[in-house]
Amino acid sequence: MAFTHICMTSDIAVGEGLRIEHEEPVALFNVDGTFLAVQDKCTHGDWSLAEGYVDGDMVECTLHMAKFCLRTGKVCAPPATQPLKLYPVRIEGNNVLVDLSAGAVAA
Repeated sequence: MAFTHICMTSDIAVGEGLRIEHEEPVALFNVDGTFLAVQDKCTHGDWSLAEGYVDGDMVECTLHMAKFCLRTGKVCAPPATQPLKLYPVRIEGNNVLVDLSAGAVAA
């Protein structure tokens, strides 16, 4: 695995997300101090999730209100039917690193 430094842990407040520009954009979220990375594209409407509404470990797409679990990628509310892909995250000190090279892992 090849992890890339994305930001500092203090750069993303709890309940917030950050869009990572990549071949396929990635959304990085701070879920109560745990950093989770998923594909930054709702599987229903091809819409960014980084600016979605975060409630606990779920994110709601602002386009059609589909909900996903950020820990598992699973769909929690329609209209989406396909899960999100996940990206490995590692914390080193205050640095947040994401493995973008391996591609996403299907939930």
